[in-house]
Amino acid sequence: MEFVDIHSHFLPEIDDGARSWEESLEMARIAVADGIRRIIVTPHQLGVYQDNSAQTIIDKTRQFQRLLHEHAIGLEVLPGADVRVEADLVERIKSGDVLTLGGHGKHVLLELPHEMYVPIEGLVASLLQIGVVPILSHPERNEGIIDQPKLLEPLLRLGCLMQVTAGSLLGAFGPDAERTSRWLASRRWIHFLATDAHRADSRRPLMRRAWQRLTELTDQVYANQVCSTNPLAVFLGRPVPMRAARSGGRRGRWWNWWRRAA
Repeated sequence: MEFVDIHSHFLPEIDDGARSWEESLEMARIAVADGIRRIIVTPHQLGVYQDNSAQTIIDKTRQFQRLLHEHAIGLEVLPGADVRVEADLVERIKSGDVLTLGGHGKHVLLELPHEMYVPIEGLVASLLQIGVVPILSHPERNEGIIDQPKLLEPLLRLGCLMQVTAGSLLGAFGPDAERTSRWLASRRWIHFLATDAHRADSRRPLMRRAWQRLTELTDQVYANQVCSTNPLAVFLGRPVPMRAARSGGRRGRWWNWWRRAA
């Protein structure tokens, strides 16, 4: 099983991720040994990382790919960003100041404040209007969503996709995040598992155990979809096959059994 990781912090000295190129390479070795073959590197943008320009991330990603080739590490990388939600986000994506995933202009990874839920239905609709599909990063770790996970239902109905951290399913972020991630899995509200890897010695770039856990909680077809098929589509800049969100009501109705996210 080959995995694709669309949320990671491999680039050094740009955010709270890798501290050196040596650590970046060690993280890459860990990822490859675990079965990850492609990654999108996603340093933080906006919020307290206003100085992280798109061009800086692109340049560092190219340097990282060169180093991977020089060290014979079989990992393919593309640039992206973990983007803090801000009022002028749509305009900054249109101008190229903020990176989409893989630089394809098709998907953007959105990060909410950890301590609270901020309504983003308007932002989601605006992004979709310009042809960019939002992917909400680690909703299971947001305190507001932990308290009320059904806050995600209107976002799903609009077409927002959900990325859960692999470690959350394994309890690495505490029992609340684990419980919420399992609740999301039970409803098939997860479209991607990703590592959100930061270091070689902690928050490491590992997917396989989480894939196995998701297989146990759901089934292998679904686990393969969120660990490989869907993230590969994002990596390649293609539409993501998106299974519809199931409501929490008694009848468990489904909206648009299969739909395509641009």
